[in-house]
Amino acid sequence: MNVAIVGCGLIGRKRAASLEGRCRLVACADRVWERAEALAAPHGAAAEEDWQRVVGRADVDVVIVATLHDSLAPVALAAVANGKHVLVEKPAARCPEELAPVAEAAARSGALVRVGYNHRYHPALRKARELVDGGAIGDLMFLRGRYGHGGRVGYDREWRADPSVSGGGELIDQGVHLIDLSRWFLGDFSEVHGVAATYFWNMPVDDNAFLTLKTPAGKVAFLHASCTEWKNLFSVEIYGRTGKLDISGLGGSYGVERIAYYRMLPEMGPPETTIWEYPRADASWALELDEFLEDIRLGRQPSPGLRDAAAVLRIVTSVYSQSSHDHHA
Repeated sequence: MNVAIVGCGLIGRKRAASLEGRCRLVACADRVWERAEALAAPHGAAAEEDWQRVVGRADVDVVIVATLHDSLAPVALAAVANGKHVLVEKPAARCPEELAPVAEAAARSGALVRVGYNHRYHPALRKARELVDGGAIGDLMFLRGRYGHGGRVGYDREWRADPSVSGGGELIDQGVHLIDLSRWFLGDFSEVHGVAATYFWNMPVDDNAFLTLKTPAGKVAFLHASCTEWKNLFSVEIYGRTGKLDISGLGGSYGVERIAYYRMLPEMGPPETTIWEYPRADASWALELDEFLEDIRLGRQPSPGLRDAAAVLRIVTSVYSQSSHDHHA
């Protein structure tokens, strides 16, 4: 399949690398032409400043949208209106309202839209999914998730700190991954309690968010996303009636990715422990793309798709409205 990439920064480059041996990159667009050219040249692809020209190209089958948050939905909308399948980075929009026209246009054109919640494709989380589905920890009770980094000098002056571009702060940046993973394991949430706060960074968006989410069956996700986490951290703990899964690390500065499976014994006491470690490079981008290509081949609705992205963003919007900050432009 022929692919166009809109947004040629760090994530756009990761996406391009994942195409290797799978798809052909035919066009790249970025508002900084040199960035588009740098990504396009090795592939013999066209480079454009104007993304509109790229999403309308007759030779493009799939558009990957890796722009800043304010452009995700408009680019995805134009691509699906042109009948192109779309892989759009999370959070896919700044608010759920921006996703409705994308879903309508995709339904009209038959284009499929996958949302890039790539953490579902990390090996420790794949293993967790397999263990949960196999009944290893029994019926799920609740989940606890923490995700954080410490920002960097000048972080409060970057695009993420501008609500008109980002739609919010740490909650809409890393927090959405935690919400997506919580929904993946526990299902839809009907009750949302949360606080988005700004403690350290001098910016009009949140640097910490605390959430308690509850499903209709009473299962709870207890989440914290932070960009005052001075030592990078990723931790998701899934509690079942007969055991617990403890997933930590994402590689790199987050530490080696691993999952510990604690199996409760009939007599209780110390559990039987099994640990898997995944020291290899991050293959989540390639695995996610493989699944999208399979979606397209089978004509099946991608998961996570627009419905999932909208559900996550409704939770984000609810927490922002419960907090004193007004994060919306």
